[in-house]
Amino acid sequence: MKESMMEEPAPQPAQGEDEHPSLALANSAIALPGGHTADFLGTPAQANHWLTEHGLAPVDAGLQEFCATQLRALREQIRTLFTSRTAGLPARPAAVAAINDAMTRVPTAPLLQWDEKNGPYRATPHPTSAIVDHALATLAADAADLLTGPEAERLTACGSPPCNRYLIRQGRRHWCSTRCGDRARAARAYARRTRPGTE
Repeated sequence: MKESMMEEPAPQPAQGEDEHPSLALANSAIALPGGHTADFLGTPAQANHWLTEHGLAPVDAGLQEFCATQLRALREQIRTLFTSRTAGLPARPAAVAAINDAMTRVPTAPLLQWDEKNGPYRATPHPTSAIVDHALATLAADAADLLTGPEAERLTACGSPPCNRYLIRQGRRHWCSTRCGDRARAARAYARRTRPGTE
C-alpha cells in the first residue's frame, strides 16, 4: 500500500474505540481508496499526539522513532489477533507472545517507595523513560480484556472494502462509519444494476 502523502483527518471513532484504546490503536492505520494509507502513528510526533489524545502520554513526552516503532509493532500484533478472532482462526503464537510481553514489561502492583519528605508509601513507578512501556502495557491489557470479554463476540471488521478498521458491532451494523455504510450500500446498488438479466 502506498502511504498517503496528504494529511488525512482522523475519521470519527469506530463503535467501541472510546471504551477500548486497543481498538483505537488497531484502527490507527486506515486503508483509503486508491491503495493509499493514512497512518496516525507514522512519525514519532504523530505517535506522541495519538498517545496524548488517548490519555497515555503527556504532550511533551518526546517520543523517538524507536518508541513509535514499538507502538506500530504492537498495533500489528493486535490487528493479527483481532483478525484471528473475527475470522474464527487460531491465533499466531507470536502475536499472543507480543501481547503478554507488553503486559508484563511494567510492574502492575504499586511498589514500596520511601523518601525523606513523604516517608513510606506505595506507588507505581512511572518515570519518563517508561512512558511507552506503560502505554504498551495498557493497550495490550485492553486488547486481552476485549478478546476474552463479553464484547469479543461482537468484534468485527468493517464490511466496506477497502476499509480495514474494526468495531464493536451494535445490532446488524457492520460498518465503522456512515461513510463506509454509504459506500457499501452504493456498491450493492451498483452490483444489482449491472447484474446480467436485470435489464
